[in-house]
Amino acid sequence: MGYKGILIPIGGNEDKGALSGEENSLDYVKEGVLSQVVKLSGGKDAKIVVITTASQIPEEVGANYIAAFDRLHCTNIHLLNIREPADAESIENIEHIKTADGVMLSGGDQSRIVDIIGGSTFHTILKYRFQNDPIVIAGTSAGAMCMSSEMIAGGSASEALLKGSVKMREGMDFIPSLIIDSHFFQRGRFGRLAEAVAMHPHLLGVGIAEDTGLIIRNANEFTVIGSGMIIIFDPSNLEHNNVEILEKGTPMTVANLSVHVLANGDSFNIEDRSIKVLEIDAEFI
Repeated sequence: MGYKGILIPIGGNEDKGALSGEENSLDYVKEGVLSQVVKLSGGKDAKIVVITTASQIPEEVGANYIAAFDRLHCTNIHLLNIREPADAESIENIEHIKTADGVMLSGGDQSRIVDIIGGSTFHTILKYRFQNDPIVIAGTSAGAMCMSSEMIAGGSASEALLKGSVKMREGMDFIPSLIIDSHFFQRGRFGRLAEAVAMHPHLLGVGIAEDTGLIIRNANEFTVIGSGMIIIFDPSNLEHNNVEILEKGTPMTVANLSVHVLANGDSFNIEDRSIKVLEIDAEFI
């Protein structure tokens, strides 16, 4: 594909260095996920824009990220107020995205990102820059899930693998080959992602734990970062996938679904489905 940008989807609840609070409950780690966002964007002087469109509490969430990047000694952070489609056509916001080195999409509701930013001038420029410039696009939770072409829009983990329980829709189309799910282990979303890849067996499913992310280069290979793990569901050799013939609400059959569990430093090539595992004595990323 040859895309020049880097995607960093994060599974949620990434370490922000806060002392307390539900959204920021993990201990601050100097070499954590957000520090990788800063490093790959160009360092502490890089221009990073924070977009809280997905959140219903944008001021609070935005303040948390500003504080987190401040702890990483960043000097050029901008919070963009994009709450309705007209804001994604704002000249000021568009100028920011034209000159950004890194973008951070917050958590919340991934459908808000698609509904408000998707198809806008802002989106068009961001997608063009991802394909042609060395920009970093990071996103956590909803901000990660929206990155794919086929996006999980909702669905109860407890009802997953009953046909129709997982809701899919078009995402932001930064990476066409993956379906991304977040808070994966903590919220038991195994069945949800399995149903999603059964519905789209030409795609890979990637479930990302909290405080864990992927560094995706060339839209084709990624390395795991952070304190947790990821799950890869590879449906290339599915057998007895009966999703097409079932009625809504009927239990699904999915056989021969390949599953991989990777952790910090492990790598995966999307094109040839090869895995490179970090050696035991190697340093974590």
